[in-house]
Amino acid sequence: MSEFQELVDAHYQPLYRFAYSLAKNPDRAADLVQQTFCIWAQKGDQLKDRSKAKTWLFTTLYREFLAHARRSTRFPETDLETIDYQLTTHEPDTSRGLDGKRAVEILQQLDETFRAPLSLFFLQQHSYKEIAAILDIPIGTVMSRISRGKEQLRSRMQVEAESKIINMDGKVRQNG
Repeated sequence: MSEFQELVDAHYQPLYRFAYSLAKNPDRAADLVQQTFCIWAQKGDQLKDRSKAKTWLFTTLYREFLAHARRSTRFPETDLETIDYQLTTHEPDTSRGLDGKRAVEILQQLDETFRAPLSLFFLQQHSYKEIAAILDIPIGTVMSRISRGKEQLRSRMQVEAESKIINMDGKVRQNG
């Protein structure tokens, strides 16, 4: 019997019970367990201490559950037959998209010290702990850099917004 098969036999049931307790849906729980073992098949050889395989599997399953929860919050699944009743007739708020786009442009102008943690946190949705591991810095430093980076981003956006003045005729002119 292969090492992978032994791992599946030993941990499938406990992983499934854990997944079911999280997802409260048998199909979703089975999908989570399958995804966990797929990730193990791809990355399991990176684990040096095989005695930690069980912990690795449970952690991976939990992270997959959280990632799916984040995605389903951002992109909820909707039945296509009911969607035509929910369609709005007004134009979407493009100003938020423009602000977000501009924020990313300003983010690219920040010093790498602040840009990397901010990008990992806001654009890639990594946790502070994951960012600390990725950047190989203490978690307190991650929190500090994200906080100071957000403040720099906020102040640069505010300065940019204040530099534009709208005349009574609707034309925008640069201040200064």
